[in-house]
Amino acid sequence: MTTYRTVEVDGLNIFYREAGLPSNPTILLLHGFPTSSHMFRNLIPALADRFHLVAPDYPGFGNSSMPTVEEFDYTFDRLAQVMEKFTEAVGLSKYSLYVMDYGAPIGFRLATKHPERVEALIVQNGNAYEEGLREFWEPLKAYWRDRSSENADKLRQFLALDATKWQYTHGVRNPQAISPDNWIIDQYFLERVGNNDIQLALFYSYGSNPPLYPQWQEYFRTHQPPTLVVWGKNDFIFSAEGAHPYKRDLQTIEFYLLDTGHFALEEEGDAIADYIRRFLTA
Repeated sequence: MTTYRTVEVDGLNIFYREAGLPSNPTILLLHGFPTSSHMFRNLIPALADRFHLVAPDYPGFGNSSMPTVEEFDYTFDRLAQVMEKFTEAVGLSKYSLYVMDYGAPIGFRLATKHPERVEALIVQNGNAYEEGLREFWEPLKAYWRDRSSENADKLRQFLALDATKWQYTHGVRNPQAISPDNWIIDQYFLERVGNNDIQLALFYSYGSNPPLYPQWQEYFRTHQPPTLVVWGKNDFIFSAEGAHPYKRDLQTIEFYLLDTGHFALEEEGDAIADYIRRFLTA
């Protein structure tokens, strides 16, 4: 049974989904943009017989607290700090990390700070290398260079319903197999008053991640966490070029490019669950 809980972290209510016995190996599931722990709603019960799964919503996402940009520093450093304190609040001392999209820079910050806590990595469409940050990223890179209102306005298109739907349907084999609940739910949260400002702050803060790539790569080389890469190869945001470099630095790695898009769990959830089960059991 999946349970739905909240825990207080730094005065914020952090919502999380949890299933499986805490005595089993733990998987900490870190979601992407613009979604929440909702993206793991099917993966969690698929693995809960053998694993303990915990999937939090970041501040400003899903069912967690959403302080304004004046009340909270929406940066990836700050989100990682909250997630670090979250793991401690719910008693996670050892875990495998499932990172996707925004979950990658948050999770890799956790891993480099506490390598002793990370038993394995599961990487799904999340970058730790410059490769793969292609044309989609050009307006974001312009915003990193110049945080002007003009450059911000160009990014607001990413917060519209059509863009949210596109993230789920671009690159998939069968768009009719993707539930519209995904983009309707995500869009509901995006359209809360003040949330656009939160997302623009995080678009800007994403520019802090590429300078940390060498540090994360050194973590891979030094600590050699066993790593499973399951990547939607048709993703226009995080292209498959960003998946291959993990093989340069990691010795124990399983690598799968899946014929789907950005939110690979929607179309390849059963396959990904099987890969995780075999990989972590081995």
